[in-house]
Amino acid sequence: MRRTLFLIPHELGGLPIAGWGWALIVLGVAFALRMILASRKGSISATLQQEGWLWAAAGVLVTFILPQVEVRNVDGDPIGIAVRGYGFFLLLGVGTAVMAAAYRASKFGLNPDLIFGLAPWTFIGGIVGARLFYVIQYRHEYMADSLTETLRNMLAFTGGGLVVYGGFIGGFAASAYYLMRHRMPLLKLGDAIVPCIFIGLMFGRLGCLMNGCCYGGRCEPGSWAVQFPQASPVFHEQLINGELIGIRIDDDTRQIVAVQPGSLADDAGLEAGQTVDQISLDPSFLEDAPRDVPADQAAVGVALSVDDQIYRFSPQQLPRRSLSVHATQIISSISAAVMVVVLWLLGWWWTRRPGYRDGALMLIGFVGYAIIRFGLEWVRVDEAGQFGTGLSISQWVSIAVLLISLASMVWLYRRGPAVETSPATAGMPQTTPRQS
Repeated sequence: MRRTLFLIPHELGGLPIAGWGWALIVLGVAFALRMILASRKGSISATLQQEGWLWAAAGVLVTFILPQVEVRNVDGDPIGIAVRGYGFFLLLGVGTAVMAAAYRASKFGLNPDLIFGLAPWTFIGGIVGARLFYVIQYRHEYMADSLTETLRNMLAFTGGGLVVYGGFIGGFAASAYYLMRHRMPLLKLGDAIVPCIFIGLMFGRLGCLMNGCCYGGRCEPGSWAVQFPQASPVFHEQLINGELIGIRIDDDTRQIVAVQPGSLADDAGLEAGQTVDQISLDPSFLEDAPRDVPADQAAVGVALSVDDQIYRFSPQQLPRRSLSVHATQIISSISAAVMVVVLWLLGWWWTRRPGYRDGALMLIGFVGYAIIRFGLEWVRVDEAGQFGTGLSISQWVSIAVLLISLASMVWLYRRGPAVETSPATAGMPQTTPRQS
């Protein structure tokens, strides 16, 4: 886990980077050089008409928006702009997937420019859907004292908090709207890009590993187990349920069922049969946290009330890492890589055979992900059961996706071959062939 790859410092030489500082100076110099270049061509007015809005938007971003996204330490002081591991792998996945999709589009007889026109719609729709799905599911975690702070929490997606299914739904809806609006072949394009979706997922799950989210349940140490550091979500969860201090608590009676010999709880004199009134993270130890570390990476202690007696354990007393959990992020990333290979090879073979129906490969991808995700949820513990069952919301969505995809497959092959019109250039401007 490495939530923050590195920090762009808050200031350099006493002058801030963001806001009224170095970034604005660099932008101003770049703008001046651009205008000098335009003046030599006698096109300053034309350049301003074409690019003026872009330079103005960059100025607003640097001056007013970047200072708001700076991370802060436990005192609330800005310490810099964090380059997050999650955001890095997210963008790496998107970039790789788009390039692969453009390549595959050409192999399917489609204009690669179609992908570059579609990509912003898919990306924005996917991010909005993934974030909205997550915020609705965990809305209690984002509510703050003010509306501004609440919205800021909801929009901070580069630090994690995206649900794949929400991204699929949002991205698919936005893409379908764009393609139907421009009368482009939805099913044929779906076949071309479906392996590329799993390329994005492969890198995205590595981002989850860097962020410490989407973790699995407890397991014994081994090749498919991982441990996370203090300040990680799974570490906090194991603190709250008592595992990290060596007690096992009955969920119904709140009584201590067992105390691990030699543990912190054993050293503190806790015994089986005592009642845990409350156990929570203890932020009082944040006073000792380093001031050059983001607040969300500062280690906290734990406090518990047992039979009306308070016990506190500092970060220095607690283990440095969590207990072993299933490496679901790695398993999911490998599963996505396998799907890329399977769909790529299957598409190369199946789509050339007589009787193939456009869209079938895309549906196979949906079916494959639904089955994989349903199985992965059994070893993940970060999502609670829904609708009075032990099935998580993602498992319920997996069932729906599986049934809809299978029904759509039956419909495809019963309706007969579809008649398509110029899929290679549908909705795209005509261009002169490149000479080589």
